[in-house]
Formats: sequence, structure tokens, C-alpha cells
Amino acid sequence: MKCKSSAGLVALVLFSVAVAGTARGGENSTITEAVPSSSSLEDSSVEQVDQPSYRNAWGLDILVSNDGFGLGTFYRREFNEDLFGFATFSISEAKDDREFEQFNPYYPYQSIVPGKLQRFLVMPLLFGVQNRLFREDIADNFRPFINAGAGPALILSAPFMEFATSITGDVQASQVDFFKSLGRAKAHYTLAAFIGVGANFGTEKANVLGVNFRYYFTYLFGKGLPSLYKEGTAGEVLATKSSFGGFFITLNVGMAY
Repeated sequence: MKCKSSAGLVALVLFSVAVAGTARGGENSTITEAVPSSSSLEDSSVEQVDQPSYRNAWGLDILVSNDGFGLGTFYRREFNEDLFGFATFSISEAKDDREFEQFNPYYPYQSIVPGKLQRFLVMPLLFGVQNRLFREDIADNFRPFINAGAGPALILSAPFMEFATSITGDVQASQVDFFKSLGRAKAHYTLAAFIGVGANFGTEKANVLGVNFRYYFTYLFGKGLPSLYKEGTAGEVLATKSSFGGFFITLNVGMAY
């Protein structure tokens, strides 16, 4: 009887120890699951410091050339760190290279262009690519690039002078107001292209600020458009213009998102 009682007591003690060990193991496993791993902490910290990627940009182009000023807009898309695609549309003035402007000595703010027959506005819609240069060799606040584009172009020709003949046979020429002239403009369609080199500035990628030196090829096939007239006549054409391209300095200002 004593042996049986002792065996039962030993069995009871062993069962109690086993239950207590199981409980401790459960508590330890619960605590282990509650503590976040170091890898998850590193991932969360990386997510907090990640900077946004600016893949798209748009803005304004300010164009300057020997023919005058122009204004345009652009959209740019980043394909990778070095290659971009873009679309641009602009309006700029063009004139005959043989024109020369004179100022009226009695009215200093009034100019005269002897022999000028028509005004020209050039409006190209161009699509192209831009490739960044020396990304690993130059600081990120100066990002040089080369670019090229091509597309359709619209050329508006509007009368600059109008002529009237008096009853005595004398020809009188008078300058047409700019907005009145645009109401009488004619459209001509052709193709345009450009090649260029430039750079973007600044470390803040959300802002776009750059300069681009471009040479445009815009040629109107055929006889060209009348640009100069022979003075003293009722608009007799003296010269025509076929090439509407040239060298432009373009300032780019915009934002990225």
C-alpha cells in the first residue's frame, strides 16, 4: 500500500511539473511573437525615409532668338535616370533676314520696317527624347543633357502692310494693326525638327529650372511666302521666305510630380 501511495504521489508531482513547463513554454512563445523582428524595424525605417520619385514634369518655355521672343509649354516623362521623353508646343515670331527696323525720330516708341510685307508666327508641336550626360561624374545640382525632337508645324502669315491707290494714281501704304492682321492670317503646314544641348539646375527635383540651346529646322516647301515688297509699288513682291528655323535659347521653368 505504501509503495502504491508513493508511486501515485510521484506521478502527481511529475504531472504538475509537466503542466507548469507547458505553461511557461506558452508564455515564452507569446512573448516572442509580440516582439517585432529587427528586419521589420529596418523595413519600416526605410519606408519612412524613402523620397518620392518625380517621373513627370510640365512647365513653360521662354524662347529667345534673332527674330524675337516666343512662349511655349512642355510635358516630360522619365523612363530611367538618364532617358526622358517629352512633348512641346510653342509660338514664336519669324521674320525675313533682310529686314531692318528703323525708329521714327519724332515718335521714339514707333518703329518702321521698310519693305516688310507680312508677319509670320511659327507654331511647332514636337515630340522627342532627352538624354542626361555624365550623371556619375558631375554633382546632381548641374545636370547636362542633349535632346532632339520632330513633329508638325503651323506657320501663320498675316499682312503687315496694306496698300491703296488714290484717284491720282499714287500708292499709299499703311501698317496693319497686329490684332486686325491676325484676323486676316493664312495657315501653312509643314514639318519641323530641332537638336539641342542644355542643363537643368538645382538639387530640388520637384522644381524644374533649366536652359536649352536649340537649332530648329523648319522649312516650307514650294516657292516660299512673300516677305518683302518693292517700295513705291502696290505690294509688288521683292523677296520670299522658305526657312523659318534658326538658333533659339530656351529657358525652362516648371514643376515635377
